[in-house]
Amino acid sequence: MKRRNLPSLTGARWWAAFAVFVLHALVFLPVYPFQKSSTFETIHRFVPMQLGAAGVTFFFVLSGFVIYWAFRPGSSIPQFYWRRALKIYPTHIVAAVVFVIAASVPLSRTVVWVPNLLLVHTWVPKWTMVGGLNVPSWSLCAEILFYACFPLSMPLISRIKSNQLWWAFGVLVLVIATIHVSYFLLVDGPRGIGNIFAPRLLPGDVSPMFEIHASPAWFAQDDIPVSPSYWLSYTFPLSRLPEFFVGVLAARMVLEGYWRNIRLAPPLTGLAVAFAATWVVPINFKMSALLVVPVAAVVATLAARDLAGIEGVNSSRPMVWLGDISYAFYMIQFPVMVVVTRLFIGGNAYDFAGWLFWAAVSLVLSVAAAHLIYIAVDQPLMKRFARRPIPSSRHGRSRHSSTRDVAGNTAGVRQ
Repeated sequence: MKRRNLPSLTGARWWAAFAVFVLHALVFLPVYPFQKSSTFETIHRFVPMQLGAAGVTFFFVLSGFVIYWAFRPGSSIPQFYWRRALKIYPTHIVAAVVFVIAASVPLSRTVVWVPNLLLVHTWVPKWTMVGGLNVPSWSLCAEILFYACFPLSMPLISRIKSNQLWWAFGVLVLVIATIHVSYFLLVDGPRGIGNIFAPRLLPGDVSPMFEIHASPAWFAQDDIPVSPSYWLSYTFPLSRLPEFFVGVLAARMVLEGYWRNIRLAPPLTGLAVAFAATWVVPINFKMSALLVVPVAAVVATLAARDLAGIEGVNSSRPMVWLGDISYAFYMIQFPVMVVVTRLFIGGNAYDFAGWLFWAAVSLVLSVAAAHLIYIAVDQPLMKRFARRPIPSSRHGRSRHSSTRDVAGNTAGVRQ
């Protein structure tokens, strides 16, 4: 049976990607002396790391929702994997190449770029930092795991009775809470509640040619330590897997009529309250644990509104277009910032107005580059190869819905 399009979910993806951009522009555009000023400290107090992390949590939950929504029982599993790889890797490679050129990455040090190119770098703490390259690509490592597990988990998911969905949802939320409490209690890392994700500053009041994570000195280091609890709670793919399946269960609730709320105010209020609470909890809980439930509620409500025929801002044509390019935007924003820094920011001094101007320039250039990647790389490849016949077993013939491929537009984001 063909399922309805969910344009509001496509449009909402832009806000998540934009939240990531705002954080990155604040800490990854090395605008001096602005970043050493009291003005920066004040802004960063209200725009901490968990803003971008909230965008990533939204992407992970949304990914589970739309993958389940678009998947059909009996579909070819090899075809599913092929489409996921085709959606993720080409855009990732384009952004990685731009970053390598812009940052003059030393290709002789394979640990710097090979794990990133293969999207396995977050499985090892050292690779997470040294092989990080294009910073937002870390989330794709988790998405690869999500996609690998999804078809294999379908028999288990299908066994959950409709009237047990809320119980299963609650168990997953409890698993997420247990994971983060365990990391906090048992693994070394910061215990304070302060927002610690500030830029690493260099001496002087003149803007450097490289932000530290894109500098030759960064990639020349033999080892770049990372807090074990931070790595495990934020970037380690297995830790984020339950968030994906929260989205899967939310999709089942909507599809089977167990989520009927169509008012956005309650879930948005819950999300605002949960985000406010991130200021008073340790870092292990700032990044996702508090936000998963309200994010799932927002996603489910947006979908329910689409099914009810309620039009809103997120389902408008401009927002759907921004949502369509949001994956490319998410991936190309940091390389664009590196280019802008090398060509314009480095060697100069700017105050807040200067940072705001270059942030706006980076935004415009990132949107333009994302649109170009989407129409010149992503869409041609998907149209040409996504439905290429792949041999399937007699138990899994390939069947595809004529509905617009919502899942194909949710390649994972994503900080």
